[in-house]
Amino acid sequence: MATMRSSRGAFARASTYFNSGLPFTCRSYSAQLRRRTYATQAVDSKKPFYVTTPIFYVNSAPHVGHLYTMVLGDILKRWQLLVGDSNAQLLTGTDEHGIKIQQAAEAAGMETQAFCDMNCQTFKDLAKAANLKHDHFSRTTDAAHKDAVRYFWEMLQHRGYIYTSKHEGWYSISDEAFYPQSQVQPSLDPATGRKRMVSIETGKEVEWSAETNYHFKLSAFRDRLLQHFKENPELIKPQNAMENIVKSVESGLQDLSISRPVERLSWGIRVPGDESQTIYVWLDALVNYLTKAGYPFTPGKEKDSIWPANVQVVGKDIVRFHCVYWPAFLMALDLPVPRNVLVHSHWRMNQEKMSKSSGNGVNPFFAIDRFGVDTIRFFLTYHGPLRNDADYENELVARYYKKHLKNGFGNLARRVLGVTNWDLRPYFEAVEAGTLPEPTEEDRTMEEILRAVPGEVKQHMDNLDPQAALRRIMELLERTQVYFHNTKPWEHKKVDPSKGYRSIYNVCESLRMISILLQPTMPAKAAEILDFFGVDPSKRDFAAAAYGADLEYARRIEKNNTLFFPPLLVED
Repeated sequence: MATMRSSRGAFARASTYFNSGLPFTCRSYSAQLRRRTYATQAVDSKKPFYVTTPIFYVNSAPHVGHLYTMVLGDILKRWQLLVGDSNAQLLTGTDEHGIKIQQAAEAAGMETQAFCDMNCQTFKDLAKAANLKHDHFSRTTDAAHKDAVRYFWEMLQHRGYIYTSKHEGWYSISDEAFYPQSQVQPSLDPATGRKRMVSIETGKEVEWSAETNYHFKLSAFRDRLLQHFKENPELIKPQNAMENIVKSVESGLQDLSISRPVERLSWGIRVPGDESQTIYVWLDALVNYLTKAGYPFTPGKEKDSIWPANVQVVGKDIVRFHCVYWPAFLMALDLPVPRNVLVHSHWRMNQEKMSKSSGNGVNPFFAIDRFGVDTIRFFLTYHGPLRNDADYENELVARYYKKHLKNGFGNLARRVLGVTNWDLRPYFEAVEAGTLPEPTEEDRTMEEILRAVPGEVKQHMDNLDPQAALRRIMELLERTQVYFHNTKPWEHKKVDPSKGYRSIYNVCESLRMISILLQPTMPAKAAEILDFFGVDPSKRDFAAAAYGADLEYARRIEKNNTLFFPPLLVED
């Protein structure tokens, strides 16, 4: 660490360079600056679909909210595989720099890197337990990421968007952010009754801080951001998140403090050419999305990158960082901005936001062990806080499982197989021979629904709404149950079974199509059921989820009473 005198000297030299209007570059990176140019071209629309989750802070263990974010990203990536983008990519990872981690490591009595390694492994284990199909796990302590951050900083510096200034304001250690006076308010600590100032947005305590550091000219991007929002009204989903960001930017932007003195923050990436300052954790963290994409891009090869991200999944507490700071950073370097940001709300426990600091988080490993990974993935997607905060309760997990999976899908499949004596060959032979009975009005209605639902599900997924997509699939399941009850194919079993052939076939088609459409949400269980029905692996994509698209399945079925959705071993 530099001495106070040498630190001030480096800071002064950097300030002199910028005040003179000359480009300032760290000597170690100057050669790269001469070699590289800026990526100004939009990425080819045929590039692989690129989904990101936030990189998760490793100051403590994950809770079920982190699992939810992972699952949303995974479903979006798996859906792209289903519709034919075999190169779709998913990024997740960990954010390992900043004051909170520095303090947490000290409190644990551990060396900071060892502390990060330990907690990073927990998030890696969670990704594995959640059956994430991710392609890269990012760490901000990786050497490649540090190089990308330094280069990104130098590009901002080179273009004149960074300057030095004394900064005063309300600083939240928890949020790692400064807040203006308009965004803080007095509050009483409910535990102690102590008076304090807190962030209006997050409720986290803030303290007055004054320091000299580097700033990014965020205010210069107000009009450009507003124009971008106007031209891309579907950029941020859901709509209320978009409206809030637009209002926030319209009210004005202050330049952003993007470094911290090493006396305050030593655990992070040093500012190139100035060992007295550490790069702001959020600038550092956001660049990770580019690191995976191969930044710094080779001149002329920008189109070979997977950047920009097609969807960035974030919680509502970090929207400003991803929808104001991040696009402004990218615009400053003429880099393409993310095409969409999907914002979800918070999980609550006992009517309070689930969080690390409050200690009311649900252990995601316990939840997966208790209910099974696919059951938890189903519940999080079906009930989750995609638009509004949602409550996590074990009783709700069990209720949705029993209603939709055990007593829904499982019961219907068993009833159909019971009526057919576990032999579906005659029904499919009748379809091939064209000898199914003439459809009734009930049959026609059901077949129209079966033809329509896949497209409706796709429309929801194209709109980045996995919850609506899953609920539409479950509506199809419920409608199929009603259809099976109304057509009563079992009544024809003794006299003329062929009269019930169309009904049985339609129910089988519904089960097959539902299983295909469930693959992004419940990959393991959906695969197990498709295997059971003998659906060829080549006929499990979205194109195959069409009425009558596959006549080769269900030729041979082994009786298995435990296959579908048995009772939960542990229920509240």
